[in-house]
Amino acid sequence: MNQNELLAVHARRRFLQTLGGGIGTMALGDLMAAESTDPLAPKDPHFPGQAKSVIFMFMEGGPSQYDLFDPKPELQKWHGKPLPESLTKQMQLAFIKPNAAVLASPRTFTKHGQSGTEFSDWIPHTASCADDICLVRSMHTDAFNHHPGQLLMFTGSTQIGRPTLGAWSVYGLGSQSRNLPGFVVLTSGAGTSGGATNFSSGFLPSTYQGTPLRSTGDPILYLSNPPGITPDMQRAGLDAVRDLNQQRLSATGDAEIASRMANYELAYRMQSSAPEMSDLSQESQETLDLYGVGKQPTDQFARNCLMARRLVQRGVRFILIMHASWDDHTKLNINLKKNCDITDRPTAALLKDLKRTGLLDSTMVVWGGEFGRTPMQEIRNTRDPDGAGRDHHPLAFSMWLAGGGIKGGQVIGRTDDIGFNIVENPVHVHDLQATMLQTMGFDHTRLTYRHMGRDFRLTDVQGKVVKQMLR
Repeated sequence: MNQNELLAVHARRRFLQTLGGGIGTMALGDLMAAESTDPLAPKDPHFPGQAKSVIFMFMEGGPSQYDLFDPKPELQKWHGKPLPESLTKQMQLAFIKPNAAVLASPRTFTKHGQSGTEFSDWIPHTASCADDICLVRSMHTDAFNHHPGQLLMFTGSTQIGRPTLGAWSVYGLGSQSRNLPGFVVLTSGAGTSGGATNFSSGFLPSTYQGTPLRSTGDPILYLSNPPGITPDMQRAGLDAVRDLNQQRLSATGDAEIASRMANYELAYRMQSSAPEMSDLSQESQETLDLYGVGKQPTDQFARNCLMARRLVQRGVRFILIMHASWDDHTKLNINLKKNCDITDRPTAALLKDLKRTGLLDSTMVVWGGEFGRTPMQEIRNTRDPDGAGRDHHPLAFSMWLAGGGIKGGQVIGRTDDIGFNIVENPVHVHDLQATMLQTMGFDHTRLTYRHMGRDFRLTDVQGKVVKQMLR
């Protein structure tokens, strides 16, 4: 090949590269024209939805439904004895054997509110909100270990790499806040098995992923400028990076570059808005006391709950509060009491505060873990008299919802006398997801994203709206 031929080949390649970039840029232009140049700009749902914001209070590890939400006095007859093999032979268990002895709950359950919903004596503050709560006692899932269970709860699949519930929400609705992320994560406790996969954007653009915030110090690590960097210097640096990214965006049409540019600008705006948002000194002492801020053991979780209300007020679309861990394989009566003492007062305070500020009607609150616990006990140290716990149970567990289009003051579903199987109105994780999307204004079968040649959705190929939950 001579020099002229080589130059011709390079010219053709350059033309094709330019053509490809131009087509990509045109496609991106059409996308941005449809959705605004801000990927987090508010968008219209499929139909008017009642939930404008969501607060998902995720209790990692699987709280024991027997000791909190689903009283089973019949277990007293089986206490210390194994269940019939006909019940347990097909059950998938993480640690115990099917012939493990039954553990009856020592908790006292009483009726609350006009609805008469029964709650455990360990969650009296939550119980005081009974008429706002829709308690689902017939949840079930396909996963019996933590990480797969959390993936299924938040992504609709046990496979890593899918968008999470919060990411889908912001992708569909955008955010009403210009100066804060559309999807915010608040954590307390020991840390979750799923970690960042519980708030990832998966194959959606990274704009839609969750942003972890801290309740003390800088809300986001490295949010403040380092010493010697003035705002003017930072702005000049961001402008230079933006110009370089814009050149690359024009050449490739890569939507991820547009997401990166939007993230940089949002981070710049957050430097002034995030510290103000997390400054709880603006709240009255009455409000701080209501949540339990500054008191032990509630302080950390209380701060997260109060910040969630402040985030909703500022237009944030989805807030994920994760508290770990409720994975009580041992010392159930000690560890469960500890977590209830940490979370019960702030949880009820959040519901009451949203209600008194007029936000509960437009804010859906969801509380629960990735699965439940077994009626059989697990004992890892036979010499410890308080060592009994419960294993993982995916076949039947409890969660509750309130506000944002949810009909409170009711119980949905029923389990058998020992809480082993569901006997009335089963609600799969995909059904919960479909119902949540419905309250936000989405037909869950139509909220899709094309990836690798096919349309994906949160509910995979399953899920039905539980109409009984809705107002």
